[in-house]
Amino acid sequence: MVRCQWSVATDDGRRTTDMIDFIFAKRFYWLLALGLIPLSLSWLNPKLVWAASIYDSLVLVAAAVDVWQTKSRDLIRIERHTERHFSLNAKNEVQLVVSNLSERPLALRLRDEYPQDMPSSVKEFDIVISPGQKTAMQYFLTPNSRGDFEFGRGVVRTLGRMRLIWRQVAFDLRQTVRVYPNFRQARNIELYAHRHRQMLVGMKRVRFRGHGREFESLRDFVTGDEIRHVAWTATARRGRMVTRQYQVERNQNLMIMLDTGRMMKAQVDRLSKLDHAINAALSLAYVALTGGDNVGLLIFGRQVQRYVPPRHRPDQLNTLLEALYNVEAELIEPNYARAFQYFTTRNKKRSLVVILTDVIDRESSGEMLTYTALLTSRHLPLIVTTSDMDLRALVQQNPTKTSDVYQQAIAEELLNQRREALALIISHGGLAIDVPFGDLAVEVVNQYLEIKEQGLL
Repeated sequence: MVRCQWSVATDDGRRTTDMIDFIFAKRFYWLLALGLIPLSLSWLNPKLVWAASIYDSLVLVAAAVDVWQTKSRDLIRIERHTERHFSLNAKNEVQLVVSNLSERPLALRLRDEYPQDMPSSVKEFDIVISPGQKTAMQYFLTPNSRGDFEFGRGVVRTLGRMRLIWRQVAFDLRQTVRVYPNFRQARNIELYAHRHRQMLVGMKRVRFRGHGREFESLRDFVTGDEIRHVAWTATARRGRMVTRQYQVERNQNLMIMLDTGRMMKAQVDRLSKLDHAINAALSLAYVALTGGDNVGLLIFGRQVQRYVPPRHRPDQLNTLLEALYNVEAELIEPNYARAFQYFTTRNKKRSLVVILTDVIDRESSGEMLTYTALLTSRHLPLIVTTSDMDLRALVQQNPTKTSDVYQQAIAEELLNQRREALALIISHGGLAIDVPFGDLAVEVVNQYLEIKEQGLL
């Protein structure tokens, strides 16, 4: 491949010195190969050697002219359009727009230098563009991890007039994109949030026990209503049974605590447990903010990494996204004591504290269980863990040999210890759920809605 420097106009009018290459096309090699025919017959007539040399020289001259014409007359502009932010483990569209500013049709081969960590649906494009026209092409990238990723150049090869060479131009299209947690999943959970909004606008009436009730209106008593909610003064005035009606209390605090310790690094269905937890956290935050509650975030490993105070404001969800998009799990044990102390010193108002973490057994999770129990005096802790589906599958298998029986016994013991650890939290007044990773977001949202319905907060 021959390389030289060439000044190329970019789409914003700047001129940068990009590497321009050319490579020979298939037609060039076929024509050059034809020169081997007289060369192979030169043993019959030595003059055929000269004929072959002259022929090959003419082919080389024609290729040089093709290079010169393509360089001097062909004008190309390329632009890349992407979504503002990419979503983790989802298809994200990338669009390339190529303009032909020359006076002849151009046969082009286009390749985009996308981030290597993102599998692509298309490697390159072959197109033909008429003079003065533009063509848009699209492909999709599926990120496997969150964070910042770099796009490189847009590389365009133009086939020469005589189709002997490809002229390659590299356009400087470097840009950085952020891969966020899969917020599309959070929006899909809106189906479940609809139940919450129904309660808020009074479309669905529920009766609560305990604290956290806000009086809304009076209505006629119907069979099944609690006698303690009867408004006796209104009943006497109207001459029929009237009951008080309540709505879910708004402006309550929800704090999401996210564990980034070593247990959250395990891979489950192409994503880490941390990724699944982050997606669930976003779904929960979206529903809670929609319902009028204040939502905060505390991310911790050995240290408290990030803290977002519980608020309800228009940009709170974006603030949470920015805090979550590049969080990574650590190969160390989390410090629950430090994280819980950090939270309690900054949050005096009673809050629902959703702790997205993982536990193995009562002993290894002792610190977390101890400090979670201490929260119950002021707050309502909810421990959320993802089920180990491999262990569950192993327990359900039919053993065929002695080693299988031992493995099943160990798996059953681990599951029992896990259940005991979660039961200990419940016995101290907290809440705990252990759900499959595929149902994590839905179950967390449902648990939140149940807590709101029952007035537990």
